[in-house]
Amino acid sequence: MSFSRMLVAALVLAGTVLPCVGGLGTASCTAAQNRANAAGYRLVVGIVVDQLRADYLERFDDLFGEKGFRRLKTKGAYFANAHYGHACTYTGPGHAVILTGSTAAITGIIGNKWYDRQSGKVIESITDETTTGVPEGKGASPRQLLVSTLADELKAATGGQARSIGISLKNRGAILPVGRTADAAYWFDDKRGQMQTSTYYMKELPAWVAAFNARRIPDQWFGKTWEKLLPEAVYARCTADDVPYEGRFAGGGAAFPHQVGRGDKPNARFYDDFTMTPWANDFLVEFATAAIENERLGADDIPDVLTISFSANDILGHAFGPNSHEVLDITVRTDQTLARLLDVIDAKVGLDRTLVFLTADHGVSPVPEYARQQRLHSRRIPFEQVAVAMKRALDAKFGAGQWFAGFSAESVYFDLATIAEKKLERAEVERVAAEAALTVEGIAAAFTRTQILSGGLPRTPLAERVQMAFHPQRSGDVFLVPEPFCFFGSEEYTTATTHGTPYAYDTHVPVMLMGRGLRPGTYWAEASPSDIAPTLAALLGITPPNGTVGRPLQEVLSR
Repeated sequence: MSFSRMLVAALVLAGTVLPCVGGLGTASCTAAQNRANAAGYRLVVGIVVDQLRADYLERFDDLFGEKGFRRLKTKGAYFANAHYGHACTYTGPGHAVILTGSTAAITGIIGNKWYDRQSGKVIESITDETTTGVPEGKGASPRQLLVSTLADELKAATGGQARSIGISLKNRGAILPVGRTADAAYWFDDKRGQMQTSTYYMKELPAWVAAFNARRIPDQWFGKTWEKLLPEAVYARCTADDVPYEGRFAGGGAAFPHQVGRGDKPNARFYDDFTMTPWANDFLVEFATAAIENERLGADDIPDVLTISFSANDILGHAFGPNSHEVLDITVRTDQTLARLLDVIDAKVGLDRTLVFLTADHGVSPVPEYARQQRLHSRRIPFEQVAVAMKRALDAKFGAGQWFAGFSAESVYFDLATIAEKKLERAEVERVAAEAALTVEGIAAAFTRTQILSGGLPRTPLAERVQMAFHPQRSGDVFLVPEPFCFFGSEEYTTATTHGTPYAYDTHVPVMLMGRGLRPGTYWAEASPSDIAPTLAALLGITPPNGTVGRPLQEVLSR
């Protein structure tokens, strides 16, 4: 069987709809290519700003220039009331939704990590032990993703001629948006300070990537100081610049200025710190520019896909929190970085020939210490407290036993062998454990596997988001939901805050689309990042991804 026919067969088995079945690059694909390029699009650019809460665009609007977020707001369609539909608001699930148009219950990406019963290990959303890193290190792939992406469908509709590349500091941020048939995904090796990929895509880096790495661009920032961009008075809208719960750069304090990199030369600690600076976002734009030029993205009438996920905002946001001087500063600098990226796209391809969208993979919770100052009930919940409460209840009811196989993605996984040995009903074990979890301060709800699979959840928005996060083969036996402003973590914190809940501060993100065929304006209708893929599919004239649950945003479609 030829390679092209093997690829077609593989896509059919994966459930991807293939309008072109005569072989890649053949004349039988012409009609589909014409539909895909009916409006003259040459490039789809997806921008994800990791942990960009929707309210940042309002809180900091007066600090932005005209060519970044505002350009997308005024020249594009801005959905100001967009929320994720799932409860597991993490990087992996969010990135998996954006170009599949789906939800975690269907994509199978239920967290950044989850317990895998088959292997008995916790695996990541991009775990693939059959791959290795290129040029070295640990491999990764999109094989855990169970549905197609817009990039997969576009490649199918054009007989494999459309190209798709994902870029991010994080491997999951690069891999999941572009899907299984991507030509490449590149992410940052924070041990060596260079971009890498895996053998899922290629055996060695292209010459242009090797040449880019040889420039050692991150090293140019070694020992440099991150100063505040704006006058001090601007930062008065934030908390104090140096509070006990904020993070630290290596060898430095919590307050500006931040020196990044100490010692004689760049090392792994420096590269780790580099990933939480605005310079890391600038570095990704340089890499994206090189990708557009060297891969000739958008250079012909077959539209290509490029996704860029800016991870630095998330890494910094975890350490300092949403009300910090650092988050304000990096958000304003991200606006400038976005302006440069859009200018590059305009110069290389033409914004009039490009479909651009911008969103975030999740929001973030207020720092508990800050929330308590606002008289809100907020706390970090040590997961060990929940486990102890469950074990005591299960031991008391059924006798001592080894009850747990794993904990991950807000879920508790029972040891099924213990349940079988004791000849217990799984549903009863779930019920007892769930009731025990509710005795722990800060737990709002505990839903059991039996409830979810039998349709026994209460009809509430919170329960609906849990349903949208539950995958029968991958999720656990009891799904826990913390109370508002609470999250799982130790009070002896190593990070200021996190995300992962079904509450608005974690689910509410911006959705912006700009390009020919879209009506500009601000829209307040209910929307979701899952609506991006079906909307782009409608504009391109191709089949939506096969797990789509979102809707085409018809209020902005002008044709």
